[in-house]
Amino acid sequence: MRSFFVILTALAVMATAFWAYRENYRTQASLDESEEIQRSIGEARARLAVLRAEWAYLNRPDRLRELADINFERLGLLPLSPEQFGNADQVTYPMEDSTLVITGAIEVSNFEALR
Repeated sequence: MRSFFVILTALAVMATAFWAYRENYRTQASLDESEEIQRSIGEARARLAVLRAEWAYLNRPDRLRELADINFERLGLLPLSPEQFGNADQVTYPMEDSTLVITGAIEVSNFEALR
């Protein structure tokens, strides 16, 4: 009976060691994947910073003004002035009497009414 418990204990220790071995490698793989994701996030942020810098460089007002002057004949772009903007009271809205009148019930679902 004693040898049975010794064998059972040895099997339990081996099973536990196998489980710990597998968990260790799964944990290492997860950590490697996490580091790879963090690295790709850092690279994406660096690319985004470069793109933002390029966008700011290309949208300089003096450069855009020069492009507008060069392409004036083709585009007809003029500088904005305050007179080009209107007030909210100058906006025309639809007439009040053009409201929608519903004369009967309308079924809007595909379910039959409960009786």
